[in-house]
Amino acid sequence: MILSAFCQTARGAPVLRSTRVTQGLKCIPGPPRRFAAAVPVHGRECRAIDLAEPVFLTLSSLQGKKARDKAVALDPTVFNHPMRHDILHLCAVHHLDSLRQGSANTKTRGEVRGSGRKIRPQKGTGRARLGDGQSPMLRGGGVAFGPKPRDFSTKLNRKVIEMGMRVALSAKSKEQRLGVVPRIKWYCHKTITLKNRLETLGWRTGTLFVSGLPQVDPAIQRAGRNLRGLGFKHVDEVNVYDLVKWRRVILDLPAVALLESKLGRQRDGRQELPAVEDTFNM
Repeated sequence: MILSAFCQTARGAPVLRSTRVTQGLKCIPGPPRRFAAAVPVHGRECRAIDLAEPVFLTLSSLQGKKARDKAVALDPTVFNHPMRHDILHLCAVHHLDSLRQGSANTKTRGEVRGSGRKIRPQKGTGRARLGDGQSPMLRGGGVAFGPKPRDFSTKLNRKVIEMGMRVALSAKSKEQRLGVVPRIKWYCHKTITLKNRLETLGWRTGTLFVSGLPQVDPAIQRAGRNLRGLGFKHVDEVNVYDLVKWRRVILDLPAVALLESKLGRQRDGRQELPAVEDTFNM
């Protein structure tokens, strides 16, 4: 049966939400976006009922096989997250800060080689007073307030980085710049064969291939390393900056499974309860 429940938002405006529950269960409104929860009644246990619809994406093929009628269902909590430009900015800056070497170094007046003898007397010459030859005011002297080796990396919470991954993947999906293939593999190491196939698919430039296999296929890496605008990475090496930087992202099914297991709602440590229908049949 379908019930309609009103919930109060943070700004005080009521929001109408439809909730699907099973007979004999009490309905409690869930988070204001898209989830509803069912609670135990009369000692019966049941799991929360998720009303979020999956994101369907057409399954492409890198090998040239026809896959027009096949589609893959993606987790909406990972591939349909609301847009947050501030989170993307935080994650991008965090990654770029970690890439800085921080090796710039200058010598102060105490580190410059030279004598500590006073250049001229303090008084009587009519000129400005000077100390030793390592003064920052003199040519060849030390540098005042110059850079020293330092660590530019910044700290960012893990949950913020995970939200950035969800936002970046959702942005690619909404922009129709996200593709899914069964496997990222190539049958030979010839560059011309891979180039012709990618031109047919429209993936010739600005494309990042993300594989979830234990090792990225060596054949496709060898065939594509001379093609400008192509990148190959394992799913564990991908970050938010890569998803924002590359124009198009192609995932294989193992990479999709790993991303959903890492970023999905089921990874919060909650125990999976039996289904509602199975509970009533017990």
